[in-house]
Amino acid sequence: MPSLVEERLRVWGRCIRAQRITQRITTLQLAERMNISRATLQRLERGDAGASTGNYLRAFLVLGILDVVAPVPPQRFWQETEGKRVVHAGGRAHDDDF
Repeated sequence: MPSLVEERLRVWGRCIRAQRITQRITTLQLAERMNISRATLQRLERGDAGASTGNYLRAFLVLGILDVVAPVPPQRFWQETEGKRVVHAGGRAHDDDF
């Protein structure tokens, strides 16, 4: 795992823990709201890379900080441009959606 990614996950974990404490929510309460185990929540709060990204995002959503901590990227990064294909040196367009 790249160190930049590991550091970002640790920061996300600290955000979850800090917001949970600030909002006076116990680990059990937050885990129940997220429909996960306390052990999984503890992994999230540690920034564990093995925890699901979906669980990190769900924690942000439940805590009301999703749009601040993980905002939607600008459209140019994810919006498909219909009809445009990459043409490689061989002259063929490839559509390798896998």
